[in-house]
Amino acid sequence: DDAVVLWFPGPASATGEDVAEFHVHGGRAVLAALFAALAAFENVRAAEPGEFTRRAFENGKLDLTEAEGLDDLIHADTDRQRRQALRQLKGLLGDRARDWRAQIIEASALIEAGIDFSDEADVPTELIAPALLKIRALLAEIEEVLAAQGRSERLRDGLVVAIAGPPNVGKSTLMNYLARREVAIVSPHAGTTRDIIEVQLDLDGYPVTVIDTAGIRETDDPVEQEGVRRARARAADADLVLWLADAQPEKILAEGAAPVWLVRNKIDLVASRPDGTPSAPGGRQGGGTVEFRISASRGDGMPELVSALVQFAHDYFGSDDGGLIGRARQRKLLQETAASLQRSMEVVGTGEELAAEELRAAAHSLGRLLGRVDVEDILDVIFREFCIGK
Repeated sequence: DDAVVLWFPGPASATGEDVAEFHVHGGRAVLAALFAALAAFENVRAAEPGEFTRRAFENGKLDLTEAEGLDDLIHADTDRQRRQALRQLKGLLGDRARDWRAQIIEASALIEAGIDFSDEADVPTELIAPALLKIRALLAEIEEVLAAQGRSERLRDGLVVAIAGPPNVGKSTLMNYLARREVAIVSPHAGTTRDIIEVQLDLDGYPVTVIDTAGIRETDDPVEQEGVRRARARAADADLVLWLADAQPEKILAEGAAPVWLVRNKIDLVASRPDGTPSAPGGRQGGGTVEFRISASRGDGMPELVSALVQFAHDYFGSDDGGLIGRARQRKLLQETAASLQRSMEVVGTGEELAAEELRAAAHSLGRLLGRVDVEDILDVIFREFCIGK
């Protein structure tokens, strides 16, 4: 093949090591020949998943938050996921964490200096007072970041919406409408859906998993009974349940803590509602119940339902502008940091040594966030999620 070869000598390369890039044509025969030629060299092998990025991390080219951001960027399915991952990859959280850690070390140095000069009457107070001011300001800043995130880290996994209800009310039709393709079998016969069907959607940049469940009813069919059991369990674990019923009143049997929206389907088949008002499409909220009237087969009322789902996702995830936290691991370590800072202020009156120990714990938590201390137990878990060669 005629190709381009680029040479990046370390430590100025992406990994910090000597790196060669082969820009070849993508035919299978060309790639097979190239791999065979490279494999013939001594001490040359194919990279493990995530090894390229792991070497960059180990050589100080990336911190762990940036490596996690790269992984999220690779697996991003929606634009909002991409933007959040890009913020991580740019090191916004890592930069803040490094600054926080430096401030903690400065405060710790002041307190420990006060311990060293404890025989001087005025020195400890002069050193500890500015240290406490620094700790208090730093704690407020970290708590502000934690409070502003909402559920932004859930953006990686997406929102789970379960479509539940009795048999033959149009759950599969609604699923197909939302997916814009036939992913579920539609039949006039009750009990057609026996298992759980899932489809991934992009609703205005929000990742949403919609689940079509078996019709919930009493039945003697053991297969359908298992489908009903799974439907109840999946709906109980969802973030939002759309309880689908026909245009007549229906008892809601959804379980779990997730909010439930009543969606009355098939309004095209009835002239009016039981209370005499027209069965017009749309949504309304009254008495604590969110209700929509739609025709999944004809599309009536569907724009209002989809818009409500987008708004629910927006409220659920919170604003993605400026969000720093992308993973539960990051949130947990920041919470540990904040807790240690809080304790350091509470115990300083008891003894400066206790306050200094709490500050060391806070600095250690931020070090784990960046991947610079005591993270060997999680590195394999993080990097094995990467694709081969990255």
